[in-house]
Amino acid sequence: MYAIVEIAGQQFKVEKDKKIFIHRMEAEEGSSVDFEKVLLLDNDGEIKVGNPVIEGAKISATVLSHSRGDKVIVFKKKKRKGYQVRNGHRQDFTQIKIEDIVIQ
Repeated sequence: MYAIVEIAGQQFKVEKDKKIFIHRMEAEEGSSVDFEKVLLLDNDGEIKVGNPVIEGAKISATVLSHSRGDKVIVFKKKKRKGYQVRNGHRQDFTQIKIEDIVIQ
């Protein structure tokens, strides 16, 4: 059984006991969170597609940790103009573990 769920504007394929990284959430480590924007459910070959979401379906997850991703370097240059700009960025992530997919 798996589901396609929208979390913070992004879509993820989730299964029970799967760990995923999402954009930083304002939730404490160890707390439980629910996501109700379930777009698709596959229950052993029986597929339900939402319009746009499936009513009564939700995903229960536990927050495992908060971390930061690898540094991404953005370098811009224009040749023969003496223009160089170097910027870096590290994205904040939250790791969650999918506990249950609930269908009502």
